Amino acid sequence: MTNRVIDIKDYDYDLPEERIAKFPPTERGSSKLLYWNGTPSVARFCDAADYLPEGSTLVFNNTRVIRARLVFFKSSGARIEIFCLEPHNPSDYERAFAATGCSEWMCMVGNSRKWKDGALECRFTHLGTEHILQAERVAVTDKEQVIRFSWNDHTITFGQLLEMLGRIPIPPYLNRDSCEEDNTRYQTVYSRVEGSVAAPTAGLHFTDAIMESIRAAGHPTAEVTLHVGAGTFLPVKSDNAALHPMHTEHFSITLHTVEMLVRALSSGGVIAVGTTTVRTLESLPAIGSRIIKEGDPCCHRTIGQWECYHIDDALDGATLLQAMADHMRRDGVQRLDCSTRIMITPPYKWRVVRGMFTNFHQPQSTLLLLVSALIGPAWRDIYRFAADNGFRFLSYGDSSLLIPPSDPCL
Repeated sequence: MTNRVIDIKDYDYDLPEERIAKFPPTERGSSKLLYWNGTPSVARFCDAADYLPEGSTLVFNNTRVIRARLVFFKSSGARIEIFCLEPHNPSDYERAFAATGCSEWMCMVGNSRKWKDGALECRFTHLGTEHILQAERVAVTDKEQVIRFSWNDHTITFGQLLEMLGRIPIPPYLNRDSCEEDNTRYQTVYSRVEGSVAAPTAGLHFTDAIMESIRAAGHPTAEVTLHVGAGTFLPVKSDNAALHPMHTEHFSITLHTVEMLVRALSSGGVIAVGTTTVRTLESLPAIGSRIIKEGDPCCHRTIGQWECYHIDDALDGATLLQAMADHMRRDGVQRLDCSTRIMITPPYKWRVVRGMFTNFHQPQSTLLLLVSALIGPAWRDIYRFAADNGFRFLSYGDSSLLIPPSDPCL
């Protein structure tokens, strides 16, 4: 697929600084909703249930943002910021957060040139006793570093340390420090599984009441987990976006959710809440294809950037997901854990997602490519309409519900 040419300049638009939402709205759920089903219109997000296709199933990403930014100060006063990206040893999130005494993480280090050697220390008080958290370099790669964290109280888990000392990693394009409000507002109300370093921001608009109104209107809801990585903020540096190396993100899905998706594909369709949910759902056909061709989901193998483009065109989403469900039931597997590097660009054969809730994304981003893959060149008219009608952009901005008027597989 890398012989494709996708001119990233075709996905540019003017985004004035005043259109970027630096803070969340006063009340969660009070944002605007741009509804598009061929023609854009302005609605209220709290009325989202009124715009959903009859019988459609909503799928949410239940990941939870961790306080991934740790700040240390050298004796010279130099500030060193360590951004925890993903666990290294132990390598799974559950064990990494439960680790006591020591935990190694893949990290980005801010002001790294000031950290020549030796361990960094951060003193903190817990239950009236002073403790020390140390950070040491274990290995250095081109972009990331392996940092070993150690602390002198083995009754404290690393997850508790992040809660006590860490800071919420709000997006860099907000150009401000995180504040107390971000600790709650940069989380969805349904977040449960810790592991993300960025929020699935399309879900920030939902309240418990809005979700209940959606279910009451006859729309089942399901959950997946994809831990959002820092790579979601990486700009496309190549003029040909097809050459952009997609980052790896870890996801999991239960048998119950796969079975719900199979039913949804034969009824009202699947509406994804956010691009992270889209990337998870559209990665599933690759697993189904592996099962059909190889007899195994091969979850140890990351789903490749272009793997979904090589699935047999004769296999639709329902067939591929049914293969997944049958395999999981046969092997007694209740949850699959995998990772994906999927890149969704136009043209793309949609097999699971019918429509999606999403915010308004940065110019020349992979997320804008994904939106264009769903709705085509209409994205320009939609973004122009949003700007002309006072919509706020990016992570804390307003929302859109995009449902192509015809089959998105065409």
